[in-house]
Amino acid sequence: MGRLIYSAIMSIDGYVADRDGKFDWSVPDEEVHRFINERQRHIRHHLLGRRLYDVMSVWDTWDTSSEPPFIDDFAHLWRRAEKVVFSRTLQDPSTRNTKIEREYRADDVRKLKASVATDISIGGPELAAQAFRDGLIDECQLVMVPAIVGGGKKGLPADFGTRLELVQERTFGNGAIFLRYRVLS
Repeated sequence: MGRLIYSAIMSIDGYVADRDGKFDWSVPDEEVHRFINERQRHIRHHLLGRRLYDVMSVWDTWDTSSEPPFIDDFAHLWRRAEKVVFSRTLQDPSTRNTKIEREYRADDVRKLKASVATDISIGGPELAAQAFRDGLIDECQLVMVPAIVGGGKKGLPADFGTRLELVQERTFGNGAIFLRYRVLS
């Protein structure tokens, strides 16, 4: 059975994008990117909200062959993964291995978790909030960057609470911190 993992890069005050919708302050450096790549090796399925999909889709068409190896590596990991995008407006996917679902259904996510042996990533705070409320998220893997943006798009649901158990932490040279939590039921 696969675990559903909410992954996000966010500011220390809990935002994935600032008030202007920008997230350039969160771009991982090489050390953090390599670490993220290692986490992604175990992911075969991504569940994404529309906005995150729009951001991530560049990895499908970007010619990374002349980029540093850690960038090219991530592109290959992204391209091989199956992606499900939840969108009422997106007509056709712009990336390979991608399926569009009009509605998020908790039972469909439960079936996917039961049918796979690898981890599943869920991305986009609004989509993840629904999965949190439905009791589907098994882990949170958060990279906290040393920035305070003061407002914008929250990375965690404001209307939901649960207990977490810290199972891993790591500090990077740039001051970012990785926190891995198991969601307690």
